[in-house]
Amino acid sequence: MKVTVADCLELQAFKDSEVVGGRLGLSNDVKSVSVLDAGKIEDLDFYGGNNSEILLTGFLGFRDDVAKQCSFVRSVAKKGCAALAVYYVGKGISELDAEVAAVADEAALPLILMPGNAEYNETIAEIMDKVLYGDNFRNSLISNTVFHLLNFEKHSNFQSAVREAAINNEFQLIILSEDFNPILTVETRHKATIADAIKLGKERNVESNAGAYTMIDVNGVLTYWGPVTINNDKYYMFIVDNEDSYTAGEITKLAEIIELAMGMWKYTPERDAKAEFIKALMRGNKSLAYTLKDEAKISGDDILSVFFSKGIDPDAESHIFSEFEKEEDLNVMKITEGDETYGMILTYDDEASDNNIKNRCVKLFNKLKGNKKARIFHVTGLNGIEGAGDAYRLISESWSFVQSVFPYKRVFTKYELTLVSNCINIQIQGGFVKKNYIELLEPFKAAGENKGKQLLETLETFVLDAGMNSGKTAKFMGIHTNTVQYRLKKINEMLGVEITGNRIIPGLTMALALKRLERVVS
Repeated sequence: MKVTVADCLELQAFKDSEVVGGRLGLSNDVKSVSVLDAGKIEDLDFYGGNNSEILLTGFLGFRDDVAKQCSFVRSVAKKGCAALAVYYVGKGISELDAEVAAVADEAALPLILMPGNAEYNETIAEIMDKVLYGDNFRNSLISNTVFHLLNFEKHSNFQSAVREAAINNEFQLIILSEDFNPILTVETRHKATIADAIKLGKERNVESNAGAYTMIDVNGVLTYWGPVTINNDKYYMFIVDNEDSYTAGEITKLAEIIELAMGMWKYTPERDAKAEFIKALMRGNKSLAYTLKDEAKISGDDILSVFFSKGIDPDAESHIFSEFEKEEDLNVMKITEGDETYGMILTYDDEASDNNIKNRCVKLFNKLKGNKKARIFHVTGLNGIEGAGDAYRLISESWSFVQSVFPYKRVFTKYELTLVSNCINIQIQGGFVKKNYIELLEPFKAAGENKGKQLLETLETFVLDAGMNSGKTAKFMGIHTNTVQYRLKKINEMLGVEITGNRIIPGLTMALALKRLERVVS
């Protein structure tokens, strides 16, 4: 519902107040109210600005410094606010100087001088009551919506009924799956896209606000988000107020009516095609994935990367994905069950550099590993749906074993996964190939049990964990770097090869990985 600064001035809380500057801004919209005081001007850097917010202040950090008061007004006007109300004049500051009013006039920012006995809490309560509920609760929205929603003679299903209700009452309705994929869309305007709204919904972390509707301004279009349960499954519903005609209270009541109507119509949402597409690839059912790709509006050429993550807090993960989508203009599509997430990253930019996009995906996965329990398995750089299916197969076959072969890693790429997948196949088949690799490590047995074990452990850590770096090897093993270098020298003599940080011996990495895997499976 549209509420202006002028509307708020009619409230009891503003009785005996005076607009001393910025009258041109009295038509500014008001959606919220907040208190802003600062100890010094630099503290205002923490304030982000909101063009539809009335700010209440007492200039308490610089009561008698007119220059700083002027800077305060300039700063909040530049950052954005609907109006500035000044309190405690005569108690905090002695008077409001004309120079401060002149600055407000110049910025067209309404500057309201409050009476000496006014309190923040009264103003906040009255403004929010006005914004949320208006003067009168208009039953016309509810009665008109109910009329269309429950017209069983005219409509054959819930979708048809809610569409007519939306058209006649100037609102829009979107139902999203738990993974934020659109299931039902009733659009009556096209000022903002559903994709834009979903991005902002993720940014505002609406999935963690389980009990209330959240208002989000999407490029000037007001949307109200909230959870809804259909057939014991969790979904999200957001309602768009086309003309800013309704209060938040009316929208909340509207949402309750719509949810009741779903039950009366026995409405069952259509399947989440995007989630089913991911599940099909996870299960290796490529033919089903090809069938679903058009319904899910996915092109195989758009798939950049597939991944599986576990051990990450869902809220933290969603926040990182949201920031990534916003910064990189890429799309993360996922399904989450507990602390496990399967997903893919898609692009719609055919012109983007292939290497650049891969690097951006890798950057995302490195951000996700902040938690020590986190494990991320990804294959980045794919060849369509076939490649995506093969990548999921590689992940599903290798993820539980790759952690044993590379215990210090938290992010596993296709290179580690492929190495371990080959080790698994060799281990299963046994025979001549496995014998060849294991025999590469026979010299360690000849060195004696304790010494051989010590040298083999050093070589494993150096090659598999430390990236051929002596310093890292020493750190992982808790020994001195000189000890590592001494042992490597002995290993070189024993194997008759030269192993350094710049030279890797073909076959040795596979043999060491196979040895580690053998300990796990045997």
